[in-house]
Amino acid sequence: MTVLDLPPRSGVPRSSVRDPVMDERSRGRIGYGLVVCGLALLPWLVVLATGVLVDSARESLTWVGLDSLEAVGLVTTGLLVLRRDPRRTLGASATAALLLADAWFDTTTATSGTDLISALAMAVGVELPLAVLCVILTVRGLPAAPARARTRPGRRRPCPHGAGAPPCG
Repeated sequence: MTVLDLPPRSGVPRSSVRDPVMDERSRGRIGYGLVVCGLALLPWLVVLATGVLVDSARESLTWVGLDSLEAVGLVTTGLLVLRRDPRRTLGASATAALLLADAWFDTTTATSGTDLISALAMAVGVELPLAVLCVILTVRGLPAAPARARTRPGRRRPCPHGAGAPPCG
């Protein structure tokens, strides 16, 4: 039994649970796509860890830490999407924040024209689209807000305590 085969807590097999957010085809594409993107960061982490592209060991540690968290977030979110787990919204929102922070720091800390061009290319081509996807997964996975009682402007809501009770505030 793999992680993807685990049944939900309710005891109903996951294969029989219909996902209201996305169809099977989209779920597979998005889930596996996020996992692949997270795993694709591993060689990049090795490059960052060797310190070839940065000026100090402290800077290398900073970028390795941030990109490691992104990789974990992408893989985790992808696996939760594949499992139809509603907790994917938590992983997706955290991963979106990390990706946006990475795009911001990459572009604002670029020291030369070449660095800025590559930072902008990574931000526009990879980090921002993945962040948007994660935000969409978050928003679409949130539960619907309960319907509120509608009142017309200028009218008070009826008092739930009854007609003889003191007026409600």
